[in-house]
Amino acid sequence: MRVAIAGAGAVGRSIAAELVANGHQVMLIERQAAQFEPHTVEQAEWVLADACELSSLEDAGLQLCDVVIAATGDDKVNLVVSLLAKTEFAVRRVVARVNDPANEWLFTEAWGVDVAVSTPRILAAMVEEAVSVGDVVQLLTLRQGQANLVEMTLPEDTPMAGKPVQEVTLPRDVALVTILRGGRVIVPQPEDTFEPGDELLFVAAANSVEQEIRSALGA
Repeated sequence: MRVAIAGAGAVGRSIAAELVANGHQVMLIERQAAQFEPHTVEQAEWVLADACELSSLEDAGLQLCDVVIAATGDDKVNLVVSLLAKTEFAVRRVVARVNDPANEWLFTEAWGVDVAVSTPRILAAMVEEAVSVGDVVQLLTLRQGQANLVEMTLPEDTPMAGKPVQEVTLPRDVALVTILRGGRVIVPQPEDTFEPGDELLFVAAANSVEQEIRSALGA
């Protein structure tokens, strides 16, 4: 897979190194000479150019990329790169970094963004997931906001203990996809039973189903 990354700062270089290690072809696009350091990720192709300029992207061959990652520290730049990648070069998958959570609402399909990654939101979700027992926590937004990955940890006094999965009536457009139990990852079958401390991962089609999930699990 060929991946272009706009922004060769610490984040862009780290992503590039990880992708190269996994066998992908990576092109880093950086406009600031001070951050143009090919020796840091030698296996990647480096381009000194402004990723917001259409001609620069054409010269770099963005149309040949399968994925574009807008990873700069400027949300405006990331939006422009995403829009150009999707509308001018028909890149199949565009991932954009969100630096300021207040701008997250802009990172949608309208701006060419397939996946928006907000570090503050992810960190907040991880903290909530670690300390919240019996609450439903939204971890990730999938498919341009069409679905969410949410988690719930069953408390020690859960009324679901010993009950099989098939007895739970979940809300419409909600699916239980995984049960995490200790070090095990369980793909739930109808006859599998719940235990206190189980971490349940759901894919839900809407943001407003958290209370319905809690009710279905007796929380």
